[in-house]
Amino acid sequence: MPYFVYLLECGDGSLYTGVTTDVARRFEEHQKGIGSRFTRARGAKRIVYTEEHPSRSAAQKREVETKRLPRGRKLDLITK
Repeated sequence: MPYFVYLLECGDGSLYTGVTTDVARRFEEHQKGIGSRFTRARGAKRIVYTEEHPSRSAAQKREVETKRLPRGRKLDLITK
């Protein structure tokens, strides 16, 4: 089963990074306010980036790497 690292743009322009097996389902959860406290407070606007990984472990490692990136580098990922 593939896992996805995703970047979500929030209503205030901030970026949220997460891991899921179903990006569409997870985005709906964020929009309904049951996705995470971060997106519940800021509103989920749209998914702006996804990466597929073969295992949960690989996806979680990439999630941590991505969360540590400065905002400019995250925006570079989106525009590639």
